[in-house]
Amino acid sequence: MSAEDISRSALEIIETYTRLGLKITTAESCTGGMVSAALTAISGSSAVLERGFVTYSNDAKAEMLGVPPALIAEHGAVSAAVARAMAEGALRNSHANVSVSITGVAGPGGGSVLKPVGLVHFACAKKGSQTLHIEQRFGDLGREIVRIRSVLKALDLLRKVVEERDQ
Repeated sequence: MSAEDISRSALEIIETYTRLGLKITTAESCTGGMVSAALTAISGSSAVLERGFVTYSNDAKAEMLGVPPALIAEHGAVSAAVARAMAEGALRNSHANVSVSITGVAGPGGGSVLKPVGLVHFACAKKGSQTLHIEQRFGDLGREIVRIRSVLKALDLLRKVVEERDQ
């Protein structure tokens, strides 16, 4: 889990998506744009990254991605339902083929018994496919580590969602 791991994974995503002619959009909350930053650190990323949404607040999730406020009120911003809605909204509001979303509790505060620090929900939406959701409980490892691990997980999800098409 290092900057090299992130760079290596981002390079693989850029190469794969370039070869497949696919575009990515991101919808990030607790990572604040770190996935987009990892992708744009790679030369040639402009062929792949269509746009990124940093939707840290609930209002941003609703206004920029179309996540229904009632969904946030019912499930909370850190939930499978909201992660899916973020990924689907990012696709609707972009020209991308694939989106990845991240919403979680990076810490050190903000956790609860039901939603502890280190809980992160990811979703990946691909045009013509069902939206994939993953819940990860990293634990209370510190804000930076939770965010870095979230970036790596999001990049891994972007890789996995196109594996079957690439073969």
